[in-house]
Amino acid sequence: MQRRHFLSSVAAATAVAAAPGMALAQDTSRPIRIIVPFPPGGATDMVPRNLQDVLGKLLSQTVVIENKAGAGGSIGMAEVARANDGVTFGIATLSTHGVNPAVLSKLPYDAIKDFVGVTEIVKAPGVIMVNPAILPVKNFAELVAYLKANPGKVSYATPGNGTIGHMWGEQFKRSTGTDMLHIPYRGAGPAINDVLGGQVPVYFDQVAASLPHVKAGKLRAIAVSWPQRLDVLPDVPTYAEAGHPDLNNPSWFGLVAPKSMPAAQVERVQKAVVAALKDPAVQKRMSSQGLYPSGSSTADFTKQIQTAVATMKKVAVDAKIQID
Repeated sequence: MQRRHFLSSVAAATAVAAAPGMALAQDTSRPIRIIVPFPPGGATDMVPRNLQDVLGKLLSQTVVIENKAGAGGSIGMAEVARANDGVTFGIATLSTHGVNPAVLSKLPYDAIKDFVGVTEIVKAPGVIMVNPAILPVKNFAELVAYLKANPGKVSYATPGNGTIGHMWGEQFKRSTGTDMLHIPYRGAGPAINDVLGGQVPVYFDQVAASLPHVKAGKLRAIAVSWPQRLDVLPDVPTYAEAGHPDLNNPSWFGLVAPKSMPAAQVERVQKAVVAALKDPAVQKRMSSQGLYPSGSSTADFTKQIQTAVATMKKVAVDAKIQID
C-alpha cells in the first residue's frame, strides 16, 4: 500500500515537472502557506489537509496549513488578500467568494479584484440533516410536513451567518414554503456538536463534514444537492428527486492567491495541485469523505468566482438576506 502510494506520487510529480512551461526551479526555502478561513473540523479544513503531503512532495517544499477563522471566513480571506510574500494562498469557498460579497456590505476584501483564482480543488455536495433523536422525521416529505405544521418553531444550524449553509437554508425555506429559525455558529465543528447534542434539530452543510455522523446513525441525511445519488449515501435522494431541482446545486472549494502573486508562482502551484488531485490515494480519500476532485485552469476558476458572486447576489436580493 505504501509502495503504491509512493509510486503514484512519483508519477504525479513527473507529470508536473514535464508540464509545458512549468518551472519548478523556484525558491523552496520558505514553506507554502495555505490559510483556511474556518475552524478545524469542517469540510474547508479537510480539503487542503488531504493534499498537504502529496503537494509538498510535488513542490519539493513544506506546505503549512493555518486556520484563521471568524466572520464567516472574512478574517482569513482578508489576510490572504493582504499577503505580499509570494507563498501565501487561501482556501476559497462558495461562502467566501460568492455569499459573503452578496450579504456583507463592509467586507474587508473584494472577492474579484483582490484575488487570482488558482484552481478549483473539489466540488462538494450539500446535505440537509436532522437529529433523529429530537426530530423523528424519516424523509423529505415528512420533514416538510412537520415544518409546515410547526411554522417558526424549528431551528436550523449552519457554520455561520453568510455561509453557504445559511444560503441553502434560506433557499430551502423559500422553495418548500416553510419557516425555520436560523442559528449561526462559528464554523462547522461547533454547529455539528450542538446538532449532535440535541440543541438544534436541523443542519445544512457539505456532506464531507457530517458524513461520519450520518454513517454512525447520529444524524439522518434527508436530501443531497448533487446530480445523482452519492455512492457514500446511496439511500439518500437528491433534492431533484424530492421535487426541488432548484436546490440541487453543490458547493465547491478552490485555491486562491492574492492579486500580487507572481504569475509564475500561481502557475507552478496550480499545476502541482491539479497533479496532486490525480493521485489515486488522494482521490480515494476525498471521495470517501464526500468530496469530488476536479481541478481547473486559473482562467476558468477566476471566471467561476465572478459567476458565483453574481449568482449569490441575486439569491440574496430575492431572499432579502443582508447580514450587516
